[in-house]
Amino acid sequence: MLANVAEADRRSLWRGTGARDMAHYLWMRHGISDWKARRWVAAAHALEQLPAISEALATGELSIDKVVELTRFATLATERGLINWAKGVSCGAIRHRGDLASRTLREETREAQRERRLNWWDIEGGRIGLEAELPAAEGAIVVNTIERVAKTIPVMPGEDGPFDAGARRADALVAVCSAKLAEDPDPDRATVVVHASLDALVSGRQGAEIERGPVISSEAARRLSCTTRMQMMVEDASGDPIRVGRILREPPAWMLRQLRYRDRECRFPGCGARRFTQAHHIVWWEKGGATTLDNLVLICFFHHRLVHEHGWSVKRDKDGTVSWFYPNSVRYRAGPAPHAERIDRQPVLAAASF
Repeated sequence: MLANVAEADRRSLWRGTGARDMAHYLWMRHGISDWKARRWVAAAHALEQLPAISEALATGELSIDKVVELTRFATLATERGLINWAKGVSCGAIRHRGDLASRTLREETREAQRERRLNWWDIEGGRIGLEAELPAAEGAIVVNTIERVAKTIPVMPGEDGPFDAGARRADALVAVCSAKLAEDPDPDRATVVVHASLDALVSGRQGAEIERGPVISSEAARRLSCTTRMQMMVEDASGDPIRVGRILREPPAWMLRQLRYRDRECRFPGCGARRFTQAHHIVWWEKGGATTLDNLVLICFFHHRLVHEHGWSVKRDKDGTVSWFYPNSVRYRAGPAPHAERIDRQPVLAAASF
């Protein structure tokens, strides 16, 4: 498999498949993470110069995860000794040795900067989880700010134990963000948008949903209306707003918010990009397409260029299904294609057994 990956990358067989590069092809087509896909591509090329490690992988002597880490720093002269060592240690130990052997301090700093991230996700019970990874210098700024503000947060009743400091840090983070939001001169950017169906509002028994956030109770929505800039979006059963604003070429702010809420990410199959996404007119404006939600789809900058500059096309059905088509009008299908279709459309990729 890795030999095929290296050969496909060398011949740029990913071109024309909707991918930016070989790693992008792997993680879109086969559902692996971008990080793992890039490690596999790097390992695939490295194994061409490491016959002993390649053989250890082929025979099952070493797992693919250990091999991927070994290829970061192994050489033809050291690979046999590393195989014996790797069999007796964890994959994490191999990764740590690779970190030490393959990077200088300056390179580590640059990589930490490139890999900085802040993620959040919904948790059952009306909560949001947060996770961040920052370079040490920037991380220290965040930590010091949170700790300083936390000292000013009043202690709630029953929260004076040794393990309640985390609660005050959480309150401090909310306080810092709330203050920044209140200072924003743009009322649209500073608005918390709450979505609710007409049925939910009529019955009063269903929850509402914060845009890009969790479901909240009606009581929580009322609290938000007192403490934040909030806009309620009342929608019908299909998710479209009850009232529609005037039609413009550039979607108005409310329409773009609704589009991002509806589509959530780039709608190219398997892409999943949420940053640098854009509203695309399915029927182009120049061809009479209207700036309405049913004529818009959210796609990333890369796939937007595929449509406008490389002849791809996209269609959205009334039920929300989005279909993509190659420049020759053949429908693009996510995941490994049926055998006959691979032979007709992608004979070289089929021969490589992807």
